[in-house]
Amino acid sequence: MNIHDGHRERMKSRFTEHGLENFDDHSVLELFLFYALPRADVNPLAHALLDKFGTLAAVFDAPADELAKVPGIGQNTALYLKLIPQVSRRYLVSRSRFDDILDSSEKAGAYLLPCFYAERDEVVYMVCLDAKGKVINCKRLFRGSVNSASVSVRKIVENALNYNSTSVILAHNHTSGIALPSEEDGETTRRIESALRAVDVVLADHIVVADDDFVSMADNGFFK
Repeated sequence: MNIHDGHRERMKSRFTEHGLENFDDHSVLELFLFYALPRADVNPLAHALLDKFGTLAAVFDAPADELAKVPGIGQNTALYLKLIPQVSRRYLVSRSRFDDILDSSEKAGAYLLPCFYAERDEVVYMVCLDAKGKVINCKRLFRGSVNSASVSVRKIVENALNYNSTSVILAHNHTSGIALPSEEDGETTRRIESALRAVDVVLADHIVVADDDFVSMADNGFFK
């Protein structure tokens, strides 16, 4: 066993006993890189990544081609690093239950927030609810701004009817980092609300997400 093997085993044992409680960002990144590069000394690579991107979050959020430019990383390790936030989001979303009752904006926001974790693009989610406010279905409908031409009101209505929804909740994110509904958000929401009302489905809320924050458009007077 060489010096690097001994260091790896000590790091793994430390994690096994205490989790990431006492790990700094460099050590966390180093631990991940152990599995991407099983034979390399990853200590300087972890330093190089943090020196270039600044924070652990910035490393995971960086484009794969930028990660691959760091000497010693390469395309495969870059893709491995990109998997981490994506798997984290999938884990958080999978913990959301389809029998949850979303009868307040706080519950709706908390339920939907994980869907946008580490999401760099604007996306639109839709939650279908029964008469008791219980979740029937939750899925991403569109990739792109809620106000873009790709957002089909017809598809929203069809999805609501397919699940025999009594009401629905929409959610989209602002990549600007500001969870403040725009005038366009309001116009689009009212158009969708009108179309759903025509088929006896209630638009219960439209949640705007930015980073770890969210705003309920229903609570802020955007609905009739």
